[in-house]
Amino acid sequence: MSTDIVKINGVNVFPFSSVEELLNYIDQKSGILIAINAGKIHRATDVTREIINNNIGFIDGVGALFAIRKKGCSNGIIIKGCELWLVIIKKYLKKKSFYLIGGTQETIEGTVKKLKSEFQAINIKNYRNGYFDTDDDKKLLIKDIIEKKPDIVFVAMGSPKQEILMQELNDQYPALYQGLGGSFDLYIGKSKRAPQWFVDHHLEGTYRFFNDISYPRLKRYLNDILFVVKVFLNYYK
Repeated sequence: MSTDIVKINGVNVFPFSSVEELLNYIDQKSGILIAINAGKIHRATDVTREIINNNIGFIDGVGALFAIRKKGCSNGIIIKGCELWLVIIKKYLKKKSFYLIGGTQETIEGTVKKLKSEFQAINIKNYRNGYFDTDDDKKLLIKDIIEKKPDIVFVAMGSPKQEILMQELNDQYPALYQGLGGSFDLYIGKSKRAPQWFVDHHLEGTYRFFNDISYPRLKRYLNDILFVVKVFLNYYK
């Protein structure tokens, strides 16, 4: 990489200077790709911090970018996880196999259908929704992944559920994993992304907040503002 890992609130952040640099880094590596934003740093627990620090946390939000800038790192850029997984598919389409986990049954089936239409050579070993009723469901998933041997596994369940699940899976079957949050819903048009101006100016969170004001969003938004204030005041060492 072009610079060293940056640590903020005990969370390691890889300041990749381009998508190509990230792709080159993971080309020969297994592990978990984790999109780092203000929330993942500000609300890090011992569990999530350990998972992130043992894997590959890349900058996915303006708050995380601001934090590494305050740490003196000028190289990192924002790499959107909801775009990165499709770049990974394009790069490895004819070389590697895939496994998808997450969303409702309708969402995961719609995602697989669209992927097979857009990427006709794609090798999807299997897929399932992101709802686990019992521990046996998780055991069956692990067994299936071990049997199918996918090279890349995408998990869209939201944080920290997806990070915890990916770590459990990676402990049993090392591969390249990426957490995607609500990316499957975005991909099939079930949910809408912010207008391009907000995307270009890294204000998607602000757009979503004012479009759907609710207590959980307000709490998250205020926590993100608190994070920026703490970074500005050099609270995080």
